[in-house]
Amino acid sequence: MMRRLNLAHAAGFAFILAVLFSGLDIRAQGPGVRFRAGVDVVLLNVTVTDGARRYVTDLDLGDFTVLEEGRPQNITFFRKADVRLALALLIDSSASMDEALPIAQEAAAGFVRQLGPADVATVIDFDSRVQILAPFTDDKTALDDAIRNTVAAGSTSMYNAVYIALRELGKIRLNDEQEVPRRRAIVLLSDGEDTSSLVTFDEVLDVAQRSDSVIYAIGLGIEASAARRSGDPSFVLTRLAQQTGGRAFFPSLAKDLTGVYADIRDELSSQYLLAYVSSNERTGRWRNVNVRVNRPGLTVRTKQGYFAGS
Repeated sequence: MMRRLNLAHAAGFAFILAVLFSGLDIRAQGPGVRFRAGVDVVLLNVTVTDGARRYVTDLDLGDFTVLEEGRPQNITFFRKADVRLALALLIDSSASMDEALPIAQEAAAGFVRQLGPADVATVIDFDSRVQILAPFTDDKTALDDAIRNTVAAGSTSMYNAVYIALRELGKIRLNDEQEVPRRRAIVLLSDGEDTSSLVTFDEVLDVAQRSDSVIYAIGLGIEASAARRSGDPSFVLTRLAQQTGGRAFFPSLAKDLTGVYADIRDELSSQYLLAYVSSNERTGRWRNVNVRVNRPGLTVRTKQGYFAGS
């Protein structure tokens, strides 16, 4: 069932933040144990590549070191690439997407068809409003139908959409996940800057940094630049991706989207999932996280840090 969501401003920020965090955090006592609700676990989706940018998937727990504020942490959970996924697929359906939308729909539908049988996804489109066209499901037909029901019209409420997607991912409860949590990811497609959100970029970035979700941002027809202002779409998409351990892509043409979605699918299927309970004091401030591997010549990517529980 399609749902239409409009964000209220000031008062709504605290409410949505509270809902968002109601289901995000988990605690692990060691490999193979059941996850349960908690407040001090740090969950990391980790991507490792070699010098040729090929994904490295044969590492083991002993190959990883996690540093928080420079201090080694005890990894309490480790899992290789076969972790179930909870995916929020965000599609810009503003008026400027009119010509590219049919190709974008086909590319997104192809991406959904490649999800694993245990993966779940939701489809969210955004223009002047944000609409959840399909709630989280493993029904690929329902997801395909939702993607093809997007219609180009209106302005761009991208920040609202990311905010709502993070909230929806945060609602996924962990009590049925037994020994392995789901990885949470957002794949965001847009062709321009936000023009109508009530939520600001700083607010949505703050919530993204507090979440366990990885953001993959696709800027269709947007020129990648070194600009560092919050209104620049290249900066916005790159920042959201970098801070959460994802990637930003800037394809020039809609026909390139199939390859971009394939790259994202390959990365998601090649990641490691690590968790640790921080040994540092829970002060509420930002903590830098660094993951290293003991095999030379490899590049490791994950989120850059998190806000410790207050």
